[in-house]
Amino acid sequence: MLTVFEFIIVIVAISVLGGVLRAKYRAPGTTNGPDTANAVDAQRLRDEVKTLKERIAVLERIATDKESSLDREIERLRDR
Repeated sequence: MLTVFEFIIVIVAISVLGGVLRAKYRAPGTTNGPDTANAVDAQRLRDEVKTLKERIAVLERIATDKESSLDREIERLRDR
């Protein structure tokens, strides 16, 4: 026969197992929070990554150009 303590442990174990299984087999794309906030954050992050990639491309081009072309580019930017 189960004691009260063992009975409580069994109930807690079943609850935890149920929560884990529910999280594991939840349908993809379902969330508990608002989707619009996630979509806005995702778009903001995509825009930021795009901007950073463009900046990295410019820095790579500057770093790999010959020194004379770098000097010309600096002079061209000063003339603006």
